[in-house]
Amino acid sequence: MRKRIDIVKIQQIKEGSIHYAKRKISSPRDAADIARQYSPSSDREELILICLNTKNEPTHITTVSVGSLNSSIISPREVYKTAILANSNSILLLHNHPSGDTEPSHEDILATQRLLEAGSLMGIELLDHIIFTPDSHQSIRESGRL
Repeated sequence: MRKRIDIVKIQQIKEGSIHYAKRKISSPRDAADIARQYSPSSDREELILICLNTKNEPTHITTVSVGSLNSSIISPREVYKTAILANSNSILLLHNHPSGDTEPSHEDILATQRLLEAGSLMGIELLDHIIFTPDSHQSIRESGRL
């Protein structure tokens, strides 16, 4: 009996775009501003990925997952899927905290470290994981936890 093998083609579909006044991201604030523009408010945690080229210019943005009031699903497979298809040099990961508290949870830090290792293996650097609210943000890298 013969086995059928599917022939596939993988591609990204552009759903739209947002405008960003600056050419490149040079600080966690820049990234948080983009995330706020992309997803202005949500009552649940949303995990957002920003893909960057070699000049730290944002090229793609996507919602990786939508969680609950106080948790989100962070899967390396889902995070890096878009980054690979976008031919990204590096990525920024962001998620909101509907509670208004930007302090990263223990799970946030562990997941970030796991993603850092996965990216290192693939040659796509995770520059930072930023937690944002409508008024503020906190960089896990700048806080010394990455």
